[in-house]
Amino acid sequence: MFAPRDPDEYLLDTERRVIRIRRHWATLLWDSFEAAALLAICVLVSYVLPPSMWLINNILWYLALLVILRFSYLVMEWWVERLVVTDKRFVMTTGVFTTKVLMMPITKVTDLTYQRTAWGRVLGYGTMVVESAGQIQALNKIDYLPRPEEFYDTISELVFGDKAKQAERFSMIKAQRAARGKRMVG
Repeated sequence: MFAPRDPDEYLLDTERRVIRIRRHWATLLWDSFEAAALLAICVLVSYVLPPSMWLINNILWYLALLVILRFSYLVMEWWVERLVVTDKRFVMTTGVFTTKVLMMPITKVTDLTYQRTAWGRVLGYGTMVVESAGQIQALNKIDYLPRPEEFYDTISELVFGDKAKQAERFSMIKAQRAARGKRMVG
């Protein structure tokens, strides 16, 4: 009831899912550090206060509870955010309580760039910049993208590759899965 729709539910029957990912867990690193530091401050100050300051002590514990709830919400936001790339478009779904669906047709892509910082190389994430014809699209910059090289290669193949070979490869994968008796997932 409260769970957001699966991004695959927004796909058309004629689309083939190529990639389905969520942002890298490193997107939560700063929030984790911030929550841990705030919790440590609340706990340390609480234990240092004399018993006569019980009201401030209670306020500190409620503040600690708010920090935990905020961090939990950020983790839920990260968990439900998905990026799905099909042979026709990019679809990103976000939002815990209110779902937001971002979409950009693959045909609008004119240039792809990915960037990796030193931390991105160590932890395995990067930033993808997707440039499109005309105006700035909803998905022009995707931060904390896991395995950006694979993503870059796959999107490059979709945008600039041979469409006949892609269709042939897709039909072969579909036939192999049908032969094994498995439902086609993408």
